[in-house]
Amino acid sequence: MLNVTSVARPSSVAEDRWSGRLISWLAILVGANLLVDLVVVAPLLALPQMLQHFETDQAAWLNSSAMLAGAMWAPLLGRGADIHGKRRILVVTMVATFAGSLVCLIAPNVIVFVLGRFLQGAAMGAMLLTVAITRQLCTPRIGMTAVGVVTSGASILGVGALFVLTSAIDAFGYRSVFAAAAVLAAVCGVTVRMFIPESPIRSSGSIDVAGALLLGSGLVAVLGYVSLAQDEGWANAGMLAMLFAGVAALVAGVWHVLRVPEPIIDLRGIGVPLALTLGAVALAAGAVQSMLQLASLVAEVSPELGLGYGLGGGDTVLVLFTLSAVGIMFGGPVAGVLASRIGPARTLLAGIGVGAVATFGMLAGVSVFPVGLACATLLGVTVGASIASGFNLVTSIAPPERHGAVGGLVAVMLSIGSVVLNVVGVMVLNATAGDTLVGGIPANSLTGVWLYVLMSGTALVAAAVIATVLVRRHR
Repeated sequence: MLNVTSVARPSSVAEDRWSGRLISWLAILVGANLLVDLVVVAPLLALPQMLQHFETDQAAWLNSSAMLAGAMWAPLLGRGADIHGKRRILVVTMVATFAGSLVCLIAPNVIVFVLGRFLQGAAMGAMLLTVAITRQLCTPRIGMTAVGVVTSGASILGVGALFVLTSAIDAFGYRSVFAAAAVLAAVCGVTVRMFIPESPIRSSGSIDVAGALLLGSGLVAVLGYVSLAQDEGWANAGMLAMLFAGVAALVAGVWHVLRVPEPIIDLRGIGVPLALTLGAVALAAGAVQSMLQLASLVAEVSPELGLGYGLGGGDTVLVLFTLSAVGIMFGGPVAGVLASRIGPARTLLAGIGVGAVATFGMLAGVSVFPVGLACATLLGVTVGASIASGFNLVTSIAPPERHGAVGGLVAVMLSIGSVVLNVVGVMVLNATAGDTLVGGIPANSLTGVWLYVLMSGTALVAAAVIATVLVRRHR
């Protein structure tokens, strides 16, 4: 059982109106979330250089390791934050990310580099920690809007950072990405420690390290199989060994957490509203992320090839992702404002509805440039709205002393949804490619593209059904 050691927030900490102090706090927390883009997205810009430097073709490991590690870090960081303080654990997260960035910067071989990426994966915990801090720095009246700002405010900054890093990579090589991540982690760690107040709300107990290791390693292994086996082969001996080891670790982890009094994830305490919220967030975020993946693929294809899809190639990909970033930055704060008025459950349902319209609109958007741009923007709105609403909803359901733990569950479900639906989408494209050739090179078929859209749309419809049940329960 959890015991709250302090439940009262001093008036000097809990903000009940927008002020210069609150805005400065949110700016620092947005900077911490920007680190996620530098850890997960920015290395993709230097992927060809990294493959050449380490003389490997294991692009999936170099790319996916940080996100997979984030799924392992999230429950541990969330539970630790509830016990030891949100600010303190956020600083620990920045230190781990700083150390991982340095390891990647000086790594002599690919094994050491991947270990550094796993350390960098701690940055994935920044979002759940910044949300927990925000909800406990603010009164509920403005807290939900502030969560929207914190979860989506880094999107435009992330696009600008990618422009700068592209030039830096051309001039100084792939290490520029990890030098920038190390600098940002150090700056965020110092500013968070100096300026962000610590919440007095804590839970008692200890951290279930054994449960965290079993569930975390099992989840990483299973997600690793799902994300990597499409390149290595589903029947590859190493991949199957990873899958079996992951399933065994998950089974052992579930058995463990059901027996101990203070588990890392309290499976017995997950009620129906929290379970429904996690399911809706996983489906919605995964479907939208898979659609952004598809948008980047069709944007690189010229309509002149006669495939029935294509948005022109060239800088179209950059335009699409810039517009989706604008949508994210718009969707998060607007969802926060709506959540404070109509409730986070209704706001989540509305965001999912926008995503469904944009997804099915991509049936035309894969070949009509203006429609594609509009759909990419709306997909960004859905990303911002679903993430902000998901965090707002779980922190409304759970008591303050469990905000870190439930935020960790949201982070894990975001990773699971994104990995699984991205892989399923690629499998749909590969299964329907057939004999479609362009200049003798296999290409995705129009049927595959449409089936991909329908797959993502179906996931969003399922998320909308779950969100509707949530709305009715809250009513």
